[in-house]
Amino acid sequence: MTKKYMKNKIKEILSVIIVIVVVLLLGFAPIERVFALKWGDLGAKMVEAGVIDREKFPDFYNQKNLEINSENSKVVLNTLWAFGLANKNPILENGPMMDPRYGGAGNFASTGGWTLAKGNAMDHYSMHRFIELTPKEQALVEKTSKNIFRPCCSNPAYFPDCNHGMAMLGLMELMASQGASEVEMMKKAQEVNDLWFPKVEKTGCGV
Repeated sequence: MTKKYMKNKIKEILSVIIVIVVVLLLGFAPIERVFALKWGDLGAKMVEAGVIDREKFPDFYNQKNLEINSENSKVVLNTLWAFGLANKNPILENGPMMDPRYGGAGNFASTGGWTLAKGNAMDHYSMHRFIELTPKEQALVEKTSKNIFRPCCSNPAYFPDCNHGMAMLGLMELMASQGASEVEMMKKAQEVNDLWFPKVEKTGCGV
């Protein structure tokens, strides 16, 4: 074998190695996993109650664990939106959503915009006891939701007038019911907001 032949073979091998490395880095990049929550049969219960119409929504809700990552964040957003809207909670019944100056809770994007239920979204608004929080857990949800703000409009999750706010409220309820601390809830809320609002400026909630 000549030196020229050997040099060419080495170049070919190096080229193949470079291609393989690029494919591995770009084509098989690991999915950013934020965290997972116990979901149990909540999805099935929401379908049974009509909060989610099985014909309109993918089968994602039917998992036992709700994992949130960069690939499924939009689907999880809708799943938590349905849960936050329907799960019975004093924040929905006595909070800013019920302020008379807004003309009723049904006039918001988080309620009027939910079209994946059977019937009207307000037929399910704070109507289902999917999970029941202890007084301590409820206080934690209220405290955290008042301090978690949406980047699009700066409204807190305590005032869930859009889909992101309602989903975040649902997330806080789930986390509190599963023993999460205030620090954990605030940290995960920020991570989820980063997925839902990648570099979003205050231009409205239609993201």
